[in-house]
Amino acid sequence: MTDTSAPPTEPTPPVRPATADATDTFEPASPDWVRWAVIVLSAATAGAGWVAWNTQKRVQGLEQELVRRQQDTQGQSAEARILANQAQALSRDAVARATLLETRVAEVALQRSQVEDLIKTLSQSRDENLVADIDAGLRVALQQATLTGSADPLVTALQSADERLTRAKQPRLDNVRRAVAKDLDRVRATRVADLASLSIRLDEAVRLVDDVPLLNQPEAVIAGKNEANAPKATPEPAKAGGKALPKGQKVAATEPAPAASEAPGWGDQLLAWTRGGAETVWNEARGLVRLTRISRPEAMLISPEQGFFLRENLKLRLLNARLALLSRQTNTAVNDLHMVQQALPRYFDTESRKTQLLQSMLAEVIGQGQQTLVPRPDDTLAALAAVSGGR
Repeated sequence: MTDTSAPPTEPTPPVRPATADATDTFEPASPDWVRWAVIVLSAATAGAGWVAWNTQKRVQGLEQELVRRQQDTQGQSAEARILANQAQALSRDAVARATLLETRVAEVALQRSQVEDLIKTLSQSRDENLVADIDAGLRVALQQATLTGSADPLVTALQSADERLTRAKQPRLDNVRRAVAKDLDRVRATRVADLASLSIRLDEAVRLVDDVPLLNQPEAVIAGKNEANAPKATPEPAKAGGKALPKGQKVAATEPAPAASEAPGWGDQLLAWTRGGAETVWNEARGLVRLTRISRPEAMLISPEQGFFLRENLKLRLLNARLALLSRQTNTAVNDLHMVQQALPRYFDTESRKTQLLQSMLAEVIGQGQQTLVPRPDDTLAALAAVSGGR
């Protein structure tokens, strides 16, 4: 490629023919430069061919390397997908484990707070723990004594409290110790009735209600009085002079038969016979006519059917009193027994032995039933409250 912008060159002058010497020595130019140009061009062509062949080899090697790397890349991408799925699963497990760990940490924190509270409670002074234990033991023993009707649980609790206070040897607990000793003496001195024996007495009273005579039953009353006033068995009346003594005349069983020389006269026999007849008539009259002072006439107007229901009501009252005693409801039992006691002289014969026996049973049960309440250790509880409040 030539530069067209260069200035034009000046025309060269025509060459004149040389002289004869010059003409003789001039020879035409040889074609060596052509040969060298061909050689250089051939060498350049061979070099270009070799370079082209070498380049083609390198391109083929690069293509093979690219294919191999593409295959490796595809395998690595598949492995990467698998690893990504595994990582995702592991991340899910890690999240679940983290959530579980957070829950466990919260539980541990709660347990730690509870343990700290427990340690704080245990770190209190020995006296405060002793006072709290004694107070709790006494209240439990009081509940057991109320349920069982026995003072033994309360006595045991007070004795244990006294022993623990003695071992503690704390001057500030001397008031509690004196209160425990006072309540222990009072509980030991309390007489608690045997509920089993009282229930047996009430069962006997229930069975006895059917045999107690009413005021409007003269036959039963007279039979009871005759049984009470019946004389003892005596031997056959002795005969004086082969003759039987008059009716009504009594002869002592230990007295020997009088001799014939000491036989009473006819006047004494007549007096004895008259006296015996008068006693017989008087006894018969007493059996026919009975005079009774009745303050409440309604008791004489009770029919047999009403008498049956009256006895059943008394039985129900006695059974209710029995259940109340077993349930430690002393006031209810005493009220029912008082009502039965008020009904006995109103509707039943108080001169009968069975009525008197029933009344004595009721009085005994009422007297012992009021002893079923166990005293409370109020002094000890007050002393413990004072010590707890003064800490």
